[in-house]
Amino acid sequence: MTRIDLHSHSSVSDGTDTPAEVIAYAVDAGLDVLALTDHDTVGGMEEAARHLPPGFTLVPGMELSCAYQGSSVHLVCYLFDPLSPGLAEELRRVRHDRATRAEEMVEKLRQNGVDVTWDRVLEIAGAGHPEHADANTIGRPHLARAVVEAGAAKNVQDAFDRWIGSGGPAYVSRYAIDPVRAVRLVREAGGVCSLAHPARAEGATNGSVPVELAERMAAAGLGGIEADHPSHNRAQTKQWRGIAADLGTVVTGSSDDHGALTGHRLGARTTAPEAFEELIAPATGARLLKG
Repeated sequence: MTRIDLHSHSSVSDGTDTPAEVIAYAVDAGLDVLALTDHDTVGGMEEAARHLPPGFTLVPGMELSCAYQGSSVHLVCYLFDPLSPGLAEELRRVRHDRATRAEEMVEKLRQNGVDVTWDRVLEIAGAGHPEHADANTIGRPHLARAVVEAGAAKNVQDAFDRWIGSGGPAYVSRYAIDPVRAVRLVREAGGVCSLAHPARAEGATNGSVPVELAERMAAAGLGGIEADHPSHNRAQTKQWRGIAADLGTVVTGSSDDHGALTGHRLGARTTAPEAFEELIAPATGARLLKG
C-alpha cells in the first residue's frame, strides 16, 4: 500500500534537517509520497526535488499561518501557484512580520535577563538578514532553541511555556491571515488545503479550532481535515474524523515532523491513497514532483 505523509518541515522553516535530508529520512521511513510543508514558504522545494529517488513523489506545499479571534489556526496547503498575486503578497507580509516579531521578542528576552542574540537566532534559522529571508522563515521554535542554549529553559517546550508562548513575558503577537480568506486565496492560486492539527490551536478557548470556523472554511473550499495527527489523542481523532465526514471533507494524516525536535517521526501518521487523490483532484496550480 502506498504510504503518504502530508505534513513535514525542513530547516527552511523550523525543522532540523535540510530538505535533502528530509527526503532521505522519508525514504528510510518507507514513505512513497511526502509533502514538504515549511511555514509560509516553498523555499525548500527546489533542493528537495533534486534529491528524489526513482518512484518517490514530492507534493509541493507549505503550512500557512492564520489567526481567528486571537487563536492560531494553520492550513497545510498543496499544489498552489506561489506566484499567484493575492497569495504571494500575503506570504511576503507574513514572512516579513515573522522576522520583525522575532527581533522584538529577542529584545524582550534580553530585557528579562535571557542572554540571546538576534545573530544567533538567524544562525539557528539558517537565514540571512530579514530583508533577504524570502527562502527561510524565522519563527518561535528558533527563538526557543536560542533560549535553551542560553540556559533559560530546559527544552523547546519549556521555552514556550516560560517565555515565548501566548501570554509569556517575551511574547509578541504577529500578523496572520483570516483562515476563511486563506482558504479562498489558496483555491484562487489553484491549490488545495487541509486544516492542520485542529485539536491543537494555540490561544483557542478549549485548545481546538471552533467547529463553526471549520464549517465556514469548508464552505470556502477547504478540502481536508488533518484528524490523524501525533498530538491528537484517540477521542480528538475520532471527533475530527466525524466533523470531516459531516462537512464532506477528506481525512488527512500526517507526522508534522520537525526532525530531531519531534524525534524524526516521518510516517507516524499517514493519509489513505484514496483520500489523497480526492484531496488533490481540484488542484491546478502546480504538479506533483516525481523521482
